[in-house]
Amino acid sequence: MTLEEILINGAKEYGISLNCIQVQKFFKYKDVLIEWNKKINLTAIEEDKDVIIKHYIDSLSIISHLENISLNLIDIGTGAGFPGIPLKIACSSLNIVLLDSLEKRVKFLNQAVNDLELKGITAVHGRAEDFGLKKEYREKFDVAVARAVASLPVLLEYCMPFIKTGGRFIAMKGSSIEELGASEKALRVLGGEIEKIESITLPFSDIKRNIVLIKKLRQTPTTYPRKAGKPSKEPLI
Repeated sequence: MTLEEILINGAKEYGISLNCIQVQKFFKYKDVLIEWNKKINLTAIEEDKDVIIKHYIDSLSIISHLENISLNLIDIGTGAGFPGIPLKIACSSLNIVLLDSLEKRVKFLNQAVNDLELKGITAVHGRAEDFGLKKEYREKFDVAVARAVASLPVLLEYCMPFIKTGGRFIAMKGSSIEELGASEKALRVLGGEIEKIESITLPFSDIKRNIVLIKKLRQTPTTYPRKAGKPSKEPLI
């Protein structure tokens, strides 16, 4: 099976039909990623097949959990742009903000967005603890996503302040979700409730993933997020 077939068929597993232009954008993104990875540390995954399965298809695995295709979505700790850029390529009507704390990565993200000619997607440099307090970002998004950035109690404090009441946080986790039990206090304090946990195996691999869907039931208290560094040092557990 060719790399293109892996991408197209992997996307189909999640109900996504990619056209020729979208496929071209995914492969251009891969080229930009590998080129920049020589200069700054963006990803340890460099083999073409691994990029497609572990980054692209993994990113697309949450698309069925987006309730409509014109949502405002923020990708917290996006790193090299996952899942935000693949979601944008596959679903151009999404409005996406990519947030990352490292300026070099944000420069890469801006270059990638420009090279791929993507509209309605912005990369911003900053920490979730700071941006979650800003009026223009706080409780302005339908969906927040985070992919293996931190433990769930910490992620909840990073992400919940960005989401509108009634919106959703999608936590993309690995094969283990033992940390769920430690998240009860954070959920209660920050106004969330676990809606669903979906366990998946990525197509063309034996890689296990868990998608944790969290509904925001009420506004997050204005005392959260706490100042930068506090959520990770003293998580709400």
